[in-house]
Formats: sequence, structure tokens, C-alpha cells
Amino acid sequence: MNAQEMAQDPQAASETEGLPLPTTDMSGDDLFKLGMMYSAGSGGCPMDRVSAHMIFNLAAMKGSIEARVYRREMSLEMEREEIAEAQKAARRYIDMGVVRLAA
Repeated sequence: MNAQEMAQDPQAASETEGLPLPTTDMSGDDLFKLGMMYSAGSGGCPMDRVSAHMIFNLAAMKGSIEARVYRREMSLEMEREEIAEAQKAARRYIDMGVVRLAA
């Protein structure tokens, strides 16, 4: 399951595949750690650059400086379409209220 599918139905993704996903109570640091899990394929997460970029994006929006650095580095290895997919998925998480940003 990729970032776009996760964002369309995060609850189903979590229940179906047991994947750790972004939640409303996660801090920027928590999200950064989750992004690292997807970028490395560890902690029960598949290696998925799109999902990692999406989660780093959410973490950066919640104040993680490290996530900004990793997101930038990851972008250099990704196709333009992959980055666009990750950005759309992050937007869906925000729109659904799964990740709430400070006003």
C-alpha cells in the first residue's frame, strides 16, 4: 500500500496491514521517526520513498528540522511524479484532520 492509498483510508490501511500510520497525537519528532521507518523499511514498515516523503512533510509542518533535511535529500532521489503523489497524500492527511497543524 502506498502513501496515496494510506491517505485515502488510513484506518483500513492500519487494520488491514498493521502498518504504523500518522495519528493526531504524533509530534513532529514522532512523525520524523515514522518517516525514518518507511525510508529504511524498518519497524514493520515497507521501504517506501513516497510514504516516507509524505510523513517527513507532515513532520516538517509540525516543526521537525530533521524531517526537512531528510525530505530534501529524499526528493533528490525521487521522480517528480512521486514527489507530487507524496504531497497530495500529505494534504489528504491534513484535510482529514488525521494530522492537525498549529494555527
